Amino acid sequence: MEPIDFYFDFASPYGYFAASCIDELAARHRRQVRWHPIMMAAVFETTGGRPLPTVPIKGHDVLHDIDRTARQHGIAYRQPATFPQLLLGAPRAMLWIRQQYGEEQAVRFAKRCLHAYFADRIDLADEEVLGGIAGGLGIPADALQAALRSREVKELLKQETAAAMARGVFGSPFVIADKEPFWGFDRFGQLEAWLAGGGVSWSYWARKPKIVSSLGHRTAPRVQA
Repeated sequence: MEPIDFYFDFASPYGYFAASCIDELAARHRRQVRWHPIMMAAVFETTGGRPLPTVPIKGHDVLHDIDRTARQHGIAYRQPATFPQLLLGAPRAMLWIRQQYGEEQAVRFAKRCLHAYFADRIDLADEEVLGGIAGGLGIPADALQAALRSREVKELLKQETAAAMARGVFGSPFVIADKEPFWGFDRFGQLEAWLAGGGVSWSYWARKPKIVSSLGHRTAPRVQA
């Protein structure tokens, strides 16, 4: 089976929630995951969006929902001291680690960064912090910090983000499984159902109980041919 593609921004709390369980979810259905760090700031330039916590009226509810979602799923969460925040070092570092040390180390680094930022309230914008996290994985901190300043590594993140948008990615988290897009952590139930159904069609949904709407009409999800 094809791996599923997982896109996330290091500054996204919902991306953090998704990162905490995406590998386990995929493994239940014998799938691998390809992790893709992206830069939502660049995506917003194209879509005209903005970080949800900064949107008037909506922002207050979003902060409440983030905390509630963490409690619902038993995920450690403490709102970072600076939030929302533009985090460019962590995704650049992850891409460099992938180049130099492979996918497994890159994913380990990403998970440790996300937990440090969203659970331990550690400043992920600090290059010394990133170096320390890398050092814990046996990756030389000085080499990482030097790489973060290189034009080549900065370009890697731009390319990764452009490639994501070319596939229709516009948010964090965003998953593509068998060419089917799923946007948001709250769509992980649908993602699991898709994977359980073999990912070949929406015929899986046709076997689910029909829903009675508030108008009394019986409805069912549309089934693709």
